[in-house]
Amino acid sequence: MTMIRNLLRDRSGSPAVEFAFAAPVLMMFLIGITQLGVLFSATAGMINGVNEGARYATIYPTPTDDQILNRISQRRFMVQSARQTASLAHGTSNGVQYIDITMNYTAPLNFVFFQTPAVTLRQTRRVYLS
Repeated sequence: MTMIRNLLRDRSGSPAVEFAFAAPVLMMFLIGITQLGVLFSATAGMINGVNEGARYATIYPTPTDDQILNRISQRRFMVQSARQTASLAHGTSNGVQYIDITMNYTAPLNFVFFQTPAVTLRQTRRVYLS
């Protein structure tokens, strides 16, 4: 009977048990922060790509749509081309021609223990042509 009382009073393994409860939560926080970093990186790459396409669309002589789209989807903007789509839409506003440059990026989120639906990021920029 005294042996059972001694075992019940012994607290030497309690930090290991507490860590076993806290470790999965800490791991989820770390993985979540990493996934947010991936999304922020993709957003920054998309912004840079769309801005570069807008700048390129305003040079003289005016480039073709294919040239603008090729400029946007270059790998130097750190956005994986397999998950991105870029499109151009031409229009006129008050007699001034413009191009709407739109870029979509689909980012699947992976939390190791479970998967969530993919997140679609979108950037749009309107460029007025003179």
